[in-house]
Amino acid sequence: MEARFRVEHEGFSLDVDLDLPGRGVTAIFGHSGSGKTTVLRCVAGLARPSEGRLSVNGEVWLDTAKGIFMPTHQRPLGYVFQEASLFAHLSVARNLRYGLNRIAPAARKVDLAHAAGLLGIGHLLERMPAGLSGGERQRVAIARALLTSPRLLLLDEPLASLDLKRKQEILPYLERLHDELDIPVLYVSHAPEEVARLADHLVLLESGRAVASGPIADTLARLDLPSAMADDASVVIQGVVAGFDPGYELLTLNLPGSGASLRVVHTAVASGRAMRIVVRARDVSLALAAQESSSVLNVLPATVAGITGAASPSQVMVRLDIDGTPLLSRITRYSCDHLKLAVGTRVWAQVKAVSLLA
Repeated sequence: MEARFRVEHEGFSLDVDLDLPGRGVTAIFGHSGSGKTTVLRCVAGLARPSEGRLSVNGEVWLDTAKGIFMPTHQRPLGYVFQEASLFAHLSVARNLRYGLNRIAPAARKVDLAHAAGLLGIGHLLERMPAGLSGGERQRVAIARALLTSPRLLLLDEPLASLDLKRKQEILPYLERLHDELDIPVLYVSHAPEEVARLADHLVLLESGRAVASGPIADTLARLDLPSAMADDASVVIQGVVAGFDPGYELLTLNLPGSGASLRVVHTAVASGRAMRIVVRARDVSLALAAQESSSVLNVLPATVAGITGAASPSQVMVRLDIDGTPLLSRITRYSCDHLKLAVGTRVWAQVKAVSLLA
């Protein structure tokens, strides 16, 4: 997807030029006021940029140079806002049929039973919106959007109005959409945990500009971005379950493109299943030799790929490469000098903590 927009408002301007993948989940991430929702509104046709071009899977929806502007109702997309915006006078089933009936039967890619099953709302079909929890309303809104058989699904901070319990309730259903449907998703959020759990591609916005755009693992590991300076700087790794030790309740996950693996305390999971891992920079220490007697479960051979200053002048951030898998380590400047670290140095990364996004 090609998305180039220039929008001028009083006190704010948006100027982005993005080349986004045509599948998976692209997260548009940034602080409030960075322009996330404006980008989504331009994609939806709800905002009209002064200059721009939008091409989705080869179809041009916007080209200001050629005078092309496809109105919102003609764009084959689904849009879910922060608030569910269900029709209060219609049951859940009738809300869903409203979405379904917008599409000719021959063009439907998702039927009502499939959408209800994906979002776990089959038991709610006869309920009225007023009797639903916030998480249930959002699941119904997403199902209704899916029933329009969109070629692009836009989610504008769909969990922002929910408390932590409701967020945890709905996230597994969003993961199911990612795993089971071949519909590209633009997901706007300012919550790092949501992005880490769902996104394949990450766009970082700052003051109306895209400061980075790329696969999430590579983008989070970049030392030149503000995210690397944050206290919770981390990387996201897609591992594959290789085995389970029931005696110690340890799950082994192979890292992509290498013979390295990580062990994590967890319940049994079927071999071959892909699972996301988050490793924070503060949880990775470095050594020049493998420590044979240590309580640290995961010690991996790595190569220093970059070094930069951290938020504190007493620390540095080190980017590591593990046969193509990036990792970050925040250590003291003293340790960096004492170990004589430089780009190309071979080290052992001691990973003290790993979080599984399940």
